[in-house]
Amino acid sequence: MGRAPRGQKVVIPGGSGQVGTVLARAFHRDGYEVVVLSRKPASAPWRMVGWDAQTLGKWAEELEGAAAIINLAGRSVNCRYNARNRRAIKESRVHSTRVVGEAIGGARSPPAVWLQAGTATIYGHRFDAPNDEASGIVGGLEPDAPDTWRFSIDVATSWEQAVDEAVTPRTRKVKLRSAMVMSPDRGGVFEVLLRLVRYGLGGRAGSGRQYVSWMHEHDFVRAIYWLMEHGEVEGPVNLAAPKPVPNDEFMRALRRAWGVRFGLPAPAWMLEIGALVLRTESELVLKSRRVVPGRLLKAGFTFHFPDWTEAARDLCRRWRAMRRGSEATDEGHERRG
Repeated sequence: MGRAPRGQKVVIPGGSGQVGTVLARAFHRDGYEVVVLSRKPASAPWRMVGWDAQTLGKWAEELEGAAAIINLAGRSVNCRYNARNRRAIKESRVHSTRVVGEAIGGARSPPAVWLQAGTATIYGHRFDAPNDEASGIVGGLEPDAPDTWRFSIDVATSWEQAVDEAVTPRTRKVKLRSAMVMSPDRGGVFEVLLRLVRYGLGGRAGSGRQYVSWMHEHDFVRAIYWLMEHGEVEGPVNLAAPKPVPNDEFMRALRRAWGVRFGLPAPAWMLEIGALVLRTESELVLKSRRVVPGRLLKAGFTFHFPDWTEAARDLCRRWRAMRRGSEATDEGHERRG
């Protein structure tokens, strides 16, 4: 990563969420002109432009001459999978992807590359072997797979199909099959997991055998830069650390990084009840996601945080530092007030 050439632009539809903010912050720091497309534009260090994620509009002009478009748009999956939410989850992804494809196809000077968000959840629930892009097994046909799991596969495959159907002859297309991006920022998945540990609830989930695939935010950003720079790479790319670990080991490493010895385990039946109360789905913790970045490793990409133990230590240290800084800022405001 380095300073961007003068005037280099990156457009991030759906970039107002936690992962989008991680990317926008990095590009902004490195001198890019950052444009985030959002349904509800708010104040930010970069430029925010409104769009509805369904129809072409003035926002499409932002794509002209851009170095890259990174589409992250899609409704959160942290909800109950009732009929209304299922429709919103799927349509928000498919419709936004289609309209981004239309905008790229209609641009006079389209972006050089289209990086389209997807999910590592596209792969099947398995323990026997890791899933890479070449030999990974797309899920949905596992024996006794819950209906909610099959729905997630349908969303993931429909999402990628929308990319494949887009006609963008002058723009390279990369489909990002992303694992959970770990960052100490507020509202991210790491903060949720750390909250469980801090409250003594960070034990294994279910059997604890299910694999957790993850990626440190620094490696995620570095991989996005790498994909922008390597024009030979197209199609699906797994964005995940090279060493997924079972849930039991994952949570134990996080407890150690935080400095606690015990975490109350949660059997599957308890997780189902908890998911119902919290209006979410147990799939998010019970499905085994054993995903490895085959294409990145084969092409020579190196990870700064390949191991969860070291990543967890870094994230815990930075989480503490960020919260201390926030408290100091709040105290300073109170004194001045």
